[in-house]
Amino acid sequence: MELLETIKTRRSIRQFQERDVSENQIMTLLEAAMMAPSAGNQQPWHFIVISDRTKLDAIPAFHPYSKMVLQAPRAILICGDPTGKPWPDFWPQDCSAATQNLLLAARDLGLGTVWAGIYPVAERMEGFRKTFAVPEHIYPFALVPVGWPTGDFQPAERFKPELIHRETW
Repeated sequence: MELLETIKTRRSIRQFQERDVSENQIMTLLEAAMMAPSAGNQQPWHFIVISDRTKLDAIPAFHPYSKMVLQAPRAILICGDPTGKPWPDFWPQDCSAATQNLLLAARDLGLGTVWAGIYPVAERMEGFRKTFAVPEHIYPFALVPVGWPTGDFQPAERFKPELIHRETW
């Protein structure tokens, strides 16, 4: 698939088929995520791959906007670790870039994903810390349910020239 087609047809998928995602596909997504740019190449991310049905089913109890995980065969928890990094305040941008790479790689493979935000909501972060034994100094950042979509990917027109400014506002 061409890159621009991948970008234009990526969608938040909230309904998944009862079909597994292979370990090779998950590794492809993680490799793409780790190719993201980061401040000073500090790469402050960690990833937890979740396939345990009991753990997936527990997530909506502490993340009210994650019910789609109940259908997903897998999910990836993206976490940030600013500890000892030369630019510790930039970990959210770095993890955002990694998350976007993961979403685009999934689309390229025909997989569906949705970005379920966690950080900076304290209750959500605490729920993920407890459920997945995430250390206190690590920030649960985003959850990405991954699966085979039930529908087709359709392009949407989101380009808005009125949001473009040149030289000044």
